[in-house]
Amino acid sequence: MDIFEKIKNNRGPLGQHSKESHGYFTFPKLEGDISNKMNFRGKEVLVWSINNYCGLANHPEVRQVDADAAKEWGMGYPMGARMMSGQTKYHEQLENELSDFMQKEDTYLLNFGYQGCMSCIEALVDRNDVIVYDSESHACMVDGVRLHQGKRFVYQHNDMESFVKQLDRAKRLTETTGGGILVVTEGVFGMAGDQGKLKEIVSYKKEYGFRLFVDDAHGFGTIGENGRGAGDFQGVQDEIDVYFGTFAKSMATIGAFISSDEQIIDYMRYNMRSQTFAKSLPMPIVIGALKRLDMLRTRPEFKEKLWEVATALQTGLKDAGFDIGATNSAVTPVFLSGTLGEATNLTLDLRENHGIFCSIVVYPVVPRDVIMLRLIPTADHTLEDVKYTIDTFSKVNEKLASGDYAAEKIASWS
Repeated sequence: MDIFEKIKNNRGPLGQHSKESHGYFTFPKLEGDISNKMNFRGKEVLVWSINNYCGLANHPEVRQVDADAAKEWGMGYPMGARMMSGQTKYHEQLENELSDFMQKEDTYLLNFGYQGCMSCIEALVDRNDVIVYDSESHACMVDGVRLHQGKRFVYQHNDMESFVKQLDRAKRLTETTGGGILVVTEGVFGMAGDQGKLKEIVSYKKEYGFRLFVDDAHGFGTIGENGRGAGDFQGVQDEIDVYFGTFAKSMATIGAFISSDEQIIDYMRYNMRSQTFAKSLPMPIVIGALKRLDMLRTRPEFKEKLWEVATALQTGLKDAGFDIGATNSAVTPVFLSGTLGEATNLTLDLRENHGIFCSIVVYPVVPRDVIMLRLIPTADHTLEDVKYTIDTFSKVNEKLASGDYAAEKIASWS
């Protein structure tokens, strides 16, 4: 079969709706300064879909540092990969400051979160090793697992009985192969907002001898002391063998990092192919990240404001009768029942008639006939934003229950 013909006939579970959804439900354009309110299709909307947890994206101090660094260095410097010609004292400074902050021996900067997480997992294991991972791990982690040439076993989300069952399978296999076990999970799961059961997981380390990799993209900067993340929050930071954090959430910029023992990080510097053969992070990104990190660790008011908003939002939604799942982070899902057509009509109503823009999540990310509205509170939001959103959600939920959004196909928005 011709590859292109196969693609044309099978666009994927989301791509099959691209013609109807592109530009509105998928690939929408939010314009204006990054804040609680932005512009969508010429109208101001209250935005709950930006991963700008601590409100740093458009903070004047951050913008000034970014601008000054761009003026001084440009976006080209340093040219080349870190190993060859892209090393600077500022890259090393950022790594050292992150190590101190995360209470780990060493740190390695990564160009991108998705790419970095994926290739980090792949680099940590060989064909004799076994990966045991949570079923709701982020796509970048799943892709990293798929790159692994050895065996991998998946356990049911945060289910310790299932986890131990897969550990038993992994241990039996490694006794034959002579390999080791890498457990992969998230600190905060980015869709449903619940934390990985890190404290329970590490209690099995001595018995099974595994190493633990934690992707804490949504925990870094939002929970734990000064935003040190889920490991610190749960009191097991020392038991995380490789900690992955991204700059794309709390720090509102590009890049990521891994922190671990010095020898492990040194190994990763020389064996992560996505970093060895990729251009170094541009200097303005590095200088900007230094400023953002300093604000996270020395100015707790950003995290405090985030949690004032998040607590009000989650408490208010629950009091109004909404199902927000088991979230124990800032990520705030709202679970409703409905078809894809109802989901798009509801979203259209929220955006066009109520001026609320939040992410809509449908199958295959969530089960069929489940609608998840995913809200990301930030330090830029206000308590007035929270009240308006809860009141509006109550109105649209009544319309959903009464069948006002019933439809057999995706809503027309053009």
